Amino acid sequence: MTKKLLNVITSLDPADGGVVDGPLRLAEIWRSWGVQVDFATLDMPSAPYLAGMPGIHALGPRGNPDRPAGALSYRERLAYSPALLPWLRRHAADYDAVIVHLLWNYATMASRRALVGGTTPYYVFPHGSLDPWFKEAYPRKDMAKQLLWPFNEGRLCNTANGVLFTTEEERIRAQDRYWPYKVKAEVVGFGSSDVTGAAEHQEAAFRNAVPSLGNRPYLLFLSRIHPKKGCDLLVEAFCRIAGRHPDLDLVMAGPDQIGWKADLHAIAERHGFGHRIHWTGMIADDVKWGAYWGCEAFTLTSHTENFGMVVAEALACERPVLITDKVNVWREVVAAEAGWVVSDTQDAVNGMIERFADATVDERAQYARNARACYDRYFRMETAAANMLRVMGITPLRDE
Repeated sequence: MTKKLLNVITSLDPADGGVVDGPLRLAEIWRSWGVQVDFATLDMPSAPYLAGMPGIHALGPRGNPDRPAGALSYRERLAYSPALLPWLRRHAADYDAVIVHLLWNYATMASRRALVGGTTPYYVFPHGSLDPWFKEAYPRKDMAKQLLWPFNEGRLCNTANGVLFTTEEERIRAQDRYWPYKVKAEVVGFGSSDVTGAAEHQEAAFRNAVPSLGNRPYLLFLSRIHPKKGCDLLVEAFCRIAGRHPDLDLVMAGPDQIGWKADLHAIAERHGFGHRIHWTGMIADDVKWGAYWGCEAFTLTSHTENFGMVVAEALACERPVLITDKVNVWREVVAAEAGWVVSDTQDAVNGMIERFADATVDERAQYARNARACYDRYFRMETAAANMLRVMGITPLRDE
């Protein structure tokens, strides 16, 4: 008999990054193994990014195709929908297991009300939303979350059949994050899709999409433009070395959901290097993979990062990574000698970018070779997909 899995997630908007790409990739793998995989989302049925996706139950306000460009409204961020709770109550029992993605949103509240005390096994995949960085960065919000925890997120997590963590580092950082904390923690791993297609064609597609770059070498940032990603650290560090390395540019690829780009560009302009930073907006498919193939190194200077799928993608493309120790895959990167890892301070990031810029061709080549080996050992998504099925006690119809 075909096994059925339901994912509950606020949105499948690709602009939300790895928290969307990961579940979609897992679903693709599980379906290839004979598992039926559905999604209950708080997107509008007319959201353009849902077109052609199988198994979607769109029940909310997100993704209005007629909404003006810019930051999401409060209602869109909360994604409240009166349709989700009754839908879950009617249909949760149709599935062998439910996975609730992320915390601190209306999908979590509806899932708690529908699933706690029910007969359907359910699992929570927090995707880094229990990281202590949020307490340091947003102390007032964190106080509100602690007050809410015993009544909603805590009840959901503490009674779940499992709380799924991508790395041991994430599990450790989440431990006793809120009180009471009595979760059944499962470290299942995570990964990214392996790159397919011709590298030369993909790099050409990227450079054609960013004509201001020409054929110049560059460092690559690819993620949301957001304070938690440490974009200001990276822009400042690049400007510190740009004068001594006139042959190196910086590409900042990703959606600017909060309007921060102007402030970051102003930093570069003050240093006189605004013209050497290229802002691409969101990129995908061959253009995205071409950005990896063409870069000298991939950079992610985050203050918190549950997994960093973009790191795994860069490693798959044989590119060394320059990351902070707040990216939870840093231990694997260090073990494989696949890049540089420093703390998330300005001085540390300055030093990392400088060391890479000064590295010899042979040193960079060795890190590039180690990068692919790191991906093969730690970050294949098929391994995480199989681990999750085992945790949930689901046997696929076809071989993993």
